[in-house]
Parts: sequence; C-alpha cells; structure tokens
Amino acid sequence: MRTKVVTVVGSTKFEKETREVIALLERLSYAVFSVGSFMHAEGLKFDDETKERLDRLHQEKIRGSDRIFVVNVGGYIGESTRAEIALARSLNIEVDYLEPWSIEDGE
Repeated sequence: MRTKVVTVVGSTKFEKETREVIALLERLSYAVFSVGSFMHAEGLKFDDETKERLDRLHQEKIRGSDRIFVVNVGGYIGESTRAEIALARSLNIEVDYLEPWSIEDGE
C-alpha cells in the first residue's frame, strides 16, 4: 500500500504551527509536502517572478497529494490559501483544517 501524501497549506506567517502540523503528520506516517520558506515569518521578500514560480511549485505539490491540511490559526485563511483549497477541491482532494471552518466562515 502506498504511503498517503499530504500537502500542508496556510499563511507563511504561521511557521511554528505549520512545523508542528508537519511533525504530527509524519509521526502518523504521512509523507508531507509544505513550503520551503516561510516568507512572512522570516521577513523574506521575493520578486514577482520568484513568487509565481514558488506558487506553481506548491500547486504541483497539491496535485500530487491525497489530501491537504490547512493551517488556519485563528480561522485565518488568506487569498493564496483559498486558491489552494479551491484547487484541491477541483481535483477531489480531501481538505482538513487545523481549526474548525465552514461555508459560513466565508470559504
């Protein structure tokens, strides 16, 4: 049986929480994709071309996943994460959330 793959998505300002989720998922025997840089938490600035390339790479990680896990601390889901959720749903990829989330929350 193939190991299930999960891509962790969410704002890059949630570095600590994202790393905790990654560690938990790996302990549960999932193969985990995530971002390599936490732009907001680390204060990194990327030019538009680099940001677009990294966004496309993250989308490919989602396409290769069995599910995504949304790190939505305090219920926060930004524009990029909303697009990633929409992509996953369009591909019938399961979506899980760190904190409860519903249609009424604006998804």
